[in-house]
Parts: sequence; structure tokens; C-alpha cells
Amino acid sequence: MSEKKKMRSEASSSNSNRNSNSSGGGNSRGETVVADVGRRRNSCGYCKSGGPTSISHGVWARSLTVDDYQALLDRGWRRSGCFLYKPEMEKTCCPSYTIRLRAGEFVPSKEQRRVLKRMQRFLDGTLGRRSDDLMDTTDTSGVSQTTTFSQSRSPATMKSLRDNLEEKNKTEPLIPYMESQIDKAVQTCIESGDVCSDVQFPKASVKKVAPVKRKLSTEGSEDLLFTSSISFQIAAAIRRCRKDVEHGKTSKLGAWESELAADSPKLIAEKLASCLNNLAESSGFLVRACNGHINFYSSERQVDEDSVVSSQNESKQSTPGSCSKESFSSTAQGNPELKRRRFEVRLKRSSFDPEEYSLYRRYQIRVHNDSPDEVAESSYRRFLVDTPLVFVPPSGDLTVPPCGFGSFHQQYLIDGRLVAVGVVDILPKCLSSKYLFWDPDLAFLSLGKYSALQEIGWIKENQVHCPSLQYYYLGYYIHSCNKMRYKAAYRPSELLCPLRYQWVPFDVAKPLLDRKRYVVLSDIAAENGEHLSPSILENYEEQNDEKQFHGSNDIFVGEDEEMDDSDFEDSDDELDLGSSDVQLPKVESGDVGNVLIGLKEVRLRYEDLREAFGSSERRFMETQLHRYMRAVGTELSERMVYSLG
Repeated sequence: MSEKKKMRSEASSSNSNRNSNSSGGGNSRGETVVADVGRRRNSCGYCKSGGPTSISHGVWARSLTVDDYQALLDRGWRRSGCFLYKPEMEKTCCPSYTIRLRAGEFVPSKEQRRVLKRMQRFLDGTLGRRSDDLMDTTDTSGVSQTTTFSQSRSPATMKSLRDNLEEKNKTEPLIPYMESQIDKAVQTCIESGDVCSDVQFPKASVKKVAPVKRKLSTEGSEDLLFTSSISFQIAAAIRRCRKDVEHGKTSKLGAWESELAADSPKLIAEKLASCLNNLAESSGFLVRACNGHINFYSSERQVDEDSVVSSQNESKQSTPGSCSKESFSSTAQGNPELKRRRFEVRLKRSSFDPEEYSLYRRYQIRVHNDSPDEVAESSYRRFLVDTPLVFVPPSGDLTVPPCGFGSFHQQYLIDGRLVAVGVVDILPKCLSSKYLFWDPDLAFLSLGKYSALQEIGWIKENQVHCPSLQYYYLGYYIHSCNKMRYKAAYRPSELLCPLRYQWVPFDVAKPLLDRKRYVVLSDIAAENGEHLSPSILENYEEQNDEKQFHGSNDIFVGEDEEMDDSDFEDSDDELDLGSSDVQLPKVESGDVGNVLIGLKEVRLRYEDLREAFGSSERRFMETQLHRYMRAVGTELSERMVYSLG
């Protein structure tokens, strides 16, 4: 008997050595040790089902190599702290598809370019004063605090801010007055017979022109302040009146209805502008018609920071935005009154930082409406600081980037103040974005989109040092959840097939996902699905822009919830094949005998332990191992250590 045990020990030692040498980097990258907890059922945070409809397979990772985690990502897994989970796609209520894009092929959309330009103007000090007002923060207790941004304002900036407030208080009451004057001008045209009295015209609407959108007139020194598009609405009403005449619904037309051509908004605007001369004389505005719009200009040129910025931004916007740091030009150097803000991005290994935790608390309480008790330091550590990933230091041989592989926090600072933190994993093939939290007072900067663009740019920059680093992983894409749909705006993106683990272009998968939640995407690709046009995808981005949530568009990896082990089931029930018409994945081919088992410091193949279990224990154990092997794949089940204690 002792001889038999000796032979098993030698065999298991040989298998263990073979495992170590096969793990993409050998012992230098450590080993993966996991404790399998099987299927997990809990309530869904996306569809708010209330019942245990969210189903996933989970493991606790005691250690995890970057190579094994890369392989797990490519099988649909994600991590939350040291907990790894994979949705059971054919059974869960909200199927979650892993989404990625190749950084080198990324093309920013119009909205993404606007985000870059907005940040550029903010850093240059040219975004406008309303942004400065938002830099006055409020702490979690609701007490207003003046931050270093307001303290650092120069006297000239503070004077401009006061002038702006005075101008706002002075001009806003003028809008109803101007609207009433336009309505009177329309009534004058009706009384003169130019317009049929039977036509129902809408009330005039006047809008203030934002400083960054103003254009200095080439004809004079006046500045555009207000505008109205009432002429277009009047033209539409006139066209409806013409149709009524053609169909015999009315027999009377005014001079405008009879004579106006297709460009009638221009002529209407000119008519109304001429009737508004009294307004110009009494209020000090110049009224002019421009391409169908009625524009109101100040009669005195107002040269201030905003008008200077307007002309500069006009020339800047002709150049497409870029993800690189060079996109931030120092406009402030041309105007000494504009204060240039200092912007820094710091990448550091995952560790607890009190300043980061303070920002996280403010973000969760104000953006996600968490109670202070729900944002404890211990839960923050488990969720965003603790990591099982084994750090791999830089090697200098073009296989590892200068920062190394592992878990990191990417800090964004403005004038030395922490404004956002991106929690990321840097792996052999990708940067995987896990979570982002940001200063709620800076929601207008869309820091979620901005950080995503920065991370994509980081991948491009580091491909020189590590050519295998090609992809940007955005977490899970849930087509049935509007909050997750914005991820498809980063394109060209791909979704992972939940059955064969092949990558399928999003524009091929979307038509099928519109009809069904769970789809075997590789079947669609094999059928040569049609690609969506860029214009359709652009509209899709606008319709599903995440800025409709929490007032901004920045929460792009919020699916990683904190996990606990209270909802795991130990039963060995198999999937109910009769309750679904979807195609279920088959159990990975392979003998569970090759699964690598860990008993404290000993590594054995299951086949070397099989006889140590009784018949009922063996049946239960092998059921668990089959389920585990189906979730992680045959290759990883033979490489990662399945811990039994």
C-alpha cells in the first residue's frame, strides 16, 4: 500500500510541474488558486426583478495570474475584488456579454470629440464661468465648502464672474419682453392682411446664446446675445394652410401664404425684423434676420473672456479631437487673464488611499444615492482595493509594459486635486476597465467618457513597449439594460459569443439582440450578418447616451457589484432543459480526472484522489468539477488550482 501511495505522489508531482511550466510565464508569474462556490442566485440590479433571477457561477481567488485572468475574461468572467463570477447566460434574467474594442482601430464619435474639447477648454480656462461655479463643492453633510479652485481665482477672474452674474440678472428678464414683442409683430402682420387670421401661429420663443457659441459679426462691432427661430414655425403653419386650401378646407390666403417660396423662413424673418425696430430703439438691441433666425445683438461691443474664447474655439473645432495628451493646447498663454489649470494622470498599483476613499464616498452618496452606512471603508477595500492578481514587474523585453501587469488605480488630478479614479487591470492582451468614480461637482466634464478615451489612448501609447497589448475591455454589455448600452458607442466593438467564445462585431450582433436577450452570437457571424451603417450607430449612441443617468454619462463599468457568499447554492441540480428554447452550451469535453486539485501545499490531479472519496462523495465531487470545468474550460481547469483546503 505504501508503494502505491509513493507512485501516486510521484505522478502528481510530475503533473504539478507540467502545470507550472505551461502557465504562460512559468513560476515567475505565480499560480492561480481558486475556491469554487458554484452557482449563485440573487436579485438583479438591472431589471430590478426582486427575486433570485440573476444566476452566475462564482469562485474566490486566493491568487490569480494575469495570464489566467486574461483567459477567464475571454470566457466571459469578471472580478469584484477577489471574487470572480460568470453569468450563466442561458438562465440569467439579464444576459451579460463581454465587450471589447481594438484600441488601434478606435474612431471617436462626435460626442466623444466634444468631451475632449470641453475638457481642453476647461483646462485652458476658457470653458466659461459656470464651470468655475461648479468647482465649489459640497461635502456629504450638505455643508458648502470653497475648494482650492475658488481660492486660486485671480481678482480679474472674480471680477469677470461678478460681471457675468450681473449681466445674467440684467438680461434674463428681457427674454419674456422680447417674446411678447415678436408676438406683437406677428399680430401686426395679421392685421395688415399679410397673414390669414385663421392660421394658428405658435407663441414666440427667445433663447439666450451661450458665450461659447457666439460669433462676432463681420459687419459691425455688435455681439450676438439672443435668437429666435419663430420664422420656421410660422413657415410650417403657412404650408399647412396651403394644403387646407388645396383640399377645400379654407378659401382664404394672406399675401404671405400666396407668395412665399420654399425659402420663406428667410423672408418671414426679414419681415418680422423690420417690424421690431421699435424694440431695438427702446432696449438697446440691434435686430437682424439671419438665415431664417431673428437675432438680437448688443449695440455695444462686449469684449470679454467669453468672446475671445468664442473666436479661438471656432478655429480649434476644425481639428478632430485626439485621445493623446497633445490635444491639450495652452490657449491661456495667449491671454494672461485666463488661468491654465494643471492636469495630471497618475497610474499606481492598487492600494488603499484615504483621499481616494473620500472621493468614492462622495461619489456613491451623491451620484448613486447610497446611504453613508452603505459606503464603509471595509466594503470599499473588498470591492476596489483587494485584488488576487499576481503583480508582474516590467521586463524590458517588449513582453511587459513599463508599469508591469496587475491591478492599478489611475488617478486624475486638476491643480493637485483628485477629481477621478479609474480602477483597471492591465493584462497581457488588454486594459480591463473595472470601475470609475469621480467628483460629482465636475459632472459637466463627462469624466466617465473622458477617462475611457484616456485609457484607450494609454493602450495605444504602450503598444510600443508591449505589442501584445491591443484591446480595451469595457466589462459587460447588457442589451436589455439602457444604462449599459452606451458602451457600444466605443467602436468598432465586439461582443463575446457565450457558447463558442468567439468575438463577433457589435453591428452584426445588435439586430438579433433587439429581438432576443440570449443569442449564440457565433451562429449569427457564420450566417454573414449585415453590418450597420456608421450613421445608424451614431444615432444609436445619441439615443442611448448614458448622460441621461445621474445627470452625466460617466458610469461605464458600474456592473461590478460587491459580492458575498450568502446566496450560493450547494445543490447539484442541473439546468432545466425543458424550460427554454435556447441552445445550451455543452459540458467541456475532457475527463475531470485531469483537474488540478490543491490540498494545502500539495498539488494533485483529481484522478489521484478519486479513490479517496466514497461513492456518494465522489458523485457529488465530480458533479461540481464538471460544472467548474464547463465554466472555466478544460485548459484552465488543468492549470488553475482547485482548492479543497
